[in-house]
Amino acid sequence: MKKLTFAAVWAVAAASLVSCGNSTPKADLKNDVDTVSYAIGMAQTQGLKDYLVRGLGVDTAYMDEFFKGLNEGANAGDDKKKAAYYAGIQIGQQISNQMVKGINHELFGSDSTKTISLKNFMAGFISGTTGKNGLMTVEQAQRVAQLKMQAIRSKAIEEQYGANKKAGEKYLADYAKKAGVKKLEGGVLYRVIKEGKGEMPTDTSTVKVHYEGKTIDGKVFDSSYERKEPVTLRANQVIPGWTTALTHMPAGSVWEVVIPQNLAYGDREQKDIKPFSVLIFKIELISLGNK
Repeated sequence: MKKLTFAAVWAVAAASLVSCGNSTPKADLKNDVDTVSYAIGMAQTQGLKDYLVRGLGVDTAYMDEFFKGLNEGANAGDDKKKAAYYAGIQIGQQISNQMVKGINHELFGSDSTKTISLKNFMAGFISGTTGKNGLMTVEQAQRVAQLKMQAIRSKAIEEQYGANKKAGEKYLADYAKKAGVKKLEGGVLYRVIKEGKGEMPTDTSTVKVHYEGKTIDGKVFDSSYERKEPVTLRANQVIPGWTTALTHMPAGSVWEVVIPQNLAYGDREQKDIKPFSVLIFKIELISLGNK
């Protein structure tokens, strides 16, 4: 689970705001202090409007309300009661505009019809802050959140990409029936295009390979052949299906390898690769080592 944190507070050095409400204080530059106060106030607004819109989601149609709050905050001075209230408003808006949206996206992806319970989120948030009436400790909450988020996320992805998973299972079953196809541990399937006679890598071996990767609909998502440059990598620093294939290939071999989704990227989405995708690779094991 990604660590979710609050955005840093944008600081405004507001000076000489002498009236409350939503009215704009009128400048009265009688001396150097008045002038520098005005100049500093104006200088501090560089980038503020863009931050309000993009960072805080403020609708510019309601700028009078922003100025009302700005004046009240600036005139509150060191009033601790008001400072606590304004901090609550600010963090509450960050929860609404940033945290909840971020959590929803992580849990449910692009499905905007689903959301976490704001009521229960706030109950947990306040209990955690006060240290009172909590249903679990903060440490327990972190573990529960991680486990439950993964379970909910997996269920949501399963619902969204279940058809992709079934299509991959059918492709594997059909491919396994083809002439010359062999099976390795974990369900990795392969067909020898060219039989090599060189040394066979271990999982810690460094290997030089050429490859092309496709999804079951034939779309190429990556190819060292197109880049005209082989890749040097360690056999255990790739997806598990690749490691399985490489550690059974003699150097000089060229194989077509079909990797089940659970030995590829599983429920993760990787650029042009959708969750639960079975992947097809042409792998050419050129040599072992860096040469």
